[in-house]
Amino acid sequence: MTRRQKAIAFFVVFCVLLVIAAVWLNVSWIVINARRITPLVIVGIILFLLITAGIIIYTVFLVLEIKRNEEHDTFINAVTHELKTPLASIRLYLDTLKARPVSDAQRTEFYDVMLADVERLRHTVDQVLKAGVVREKQRHAIRAPLDIGLLARECVDLAVTRHHLHPGAIALEAHDGASLMVRGDAEELRTVITNLLDNAVKYSGNDVRVTVSLAAPTPDTIWVRVQDRGVGIPRKQLKRIFNRFYRVQARGIRQVKGTGLGLYIVRTIARAHGGRVFAQSEGEGRGATFTVELPRATT
Repeated sequence: MTRRQKAIAFFVVFCVLLVIAAVWLNVSWIVINARRITPLVIVGIILFLLITAGIIIYTVFLVLEIKRNEEHDTFINAVTHELKTPLASIRLYLDTLKARPVSDAQRTEFYDVMLADVERLRHTVDQVLKAGVVREKQRHAIRAPLDIGLLARECVDLAVTRHHLHPGAIALEAHDGASLMVRGDAEELRTVITNLLDNAVKYSGNDVRVTVSLAAPTPDTIWVRVQDRGVGIPRKQLKRIFNRFYRVQARGIRQVKGTGLGLYIVRTIARAHGGRVFAQSEGEGRGATFTVELPRATT
């Protein structure tokens, strides 16, 4: 149990004890004075209820604040790691290039690694910035009809290249022969699919098998579904994974990179487009499925 968890447990127990003490004192006082001063008894009951409510509300806000601070600390640690690790790698390779001569093949390899680290830095910075402005940006976004199938294909190809996967690692399936048109901001919807694919790859381990499915379950809606066969999500955490800074806590995924902002951004963008996103998982080790539901563009 962490220090913050102990603090939360302490304040919850302390609140319960205070409520019990208040109940005991109030009941005793009522029993003693019930026959003598009825109006005073009524006033005492009212004050007792107000004090009890105040104690409970204060404890709830205190616990929420402790949890919020813990999430912020987790986020800062994650971002710090995501920034320091590639910077240290880039510096190491630059020092090596400066200190001694290397062959052309080694130099090319070093450049490739440094470019990958730069891309990792860029992705981290983009996630942090986008999480801060995504709500404001949606108010001024330009919405236009676009084919979600073509956009998904573009995102799949990009993910295969960026994560150095074999061509069959991410399969794209379309369950509707017609074009699947939505009205939205191409950049934002590209961010949605890219974040879901990045998560699917990261939580798949070494055996990456991801399926992206496109379908129109109703005449008015379109689904973009990303399914992996990775570590899965504990059922108790399914409703919390879209919270800002929250990261899945399960066995075997301690070293997964990220800031805890990806799914929060996905949910925010989906809602701004009049849609929603939801997750399904049978539990740890059984993979996860994320479905984005968007309104279908009217012709």
